[in-house]
Amino acid sequence: MLAPRHPRTFAARLDSRTDSTPLARHLLRAYLAALPTGECYSDVAELLLGELFANAVQHSDAPDDRHIEIRFALVNSRLRLEVHDAGSGRPSVRVVSADEECGRGLFLVNELAERWGCCPRLGGIGKFVWAFVAPAAIAV
Repeated sequence: MLAPRHPRTFAARLDSRTDSTPLARHLLRAYLAALPTGECYSDVAELLLGELFANAVQHSDAPDDRHIEIRFALVNSRLRLEVHDAGSGRPSVRVVSADEECGRGLFLVNELAERWGCCPRLGGIGKFVWAFVAPAAIAV
C-alpha cells in the first residue's frame, strides 16, 4: 500500500487584476487543506498572500497582459509564499499616517511573516516577493 501523497509545491499564473486576489487565496486554502498541518498556517498565510498579490497588481509597472505567478511550498515546517510579477519596482515598508486608508500591506507582511524579501526573477524580467510563515499552535 502506498502512503498518501501530500503536495510539496504549487504554482499557478493568474490574471494581474484585483479580482484575482480571492482566487489566489482560494488556491492557497486548497493547498493547505491537503497538508496534514495546513491549518497551522492558514490565517496568517491567507492574509500575507492577499497583501502580496494585491501589491503586485497595484504597484507593478508591467504591461496589463502580464500574469502574476503564485507559488507555495512547505520548507522545513515553514510555509513559503512567493508572488512573481514582471514589474521593475521593489517593495518597501512605508510609514503611513493614521488617516491614510492604504499603505499598510508590507507593514503587515513585515510584522507577521517570519522572514520576507524580494529577489529578481530568473531571466532578468521582474521580481518575486517571498515570505515564510511559521506554523501557529492549534488549540485542541
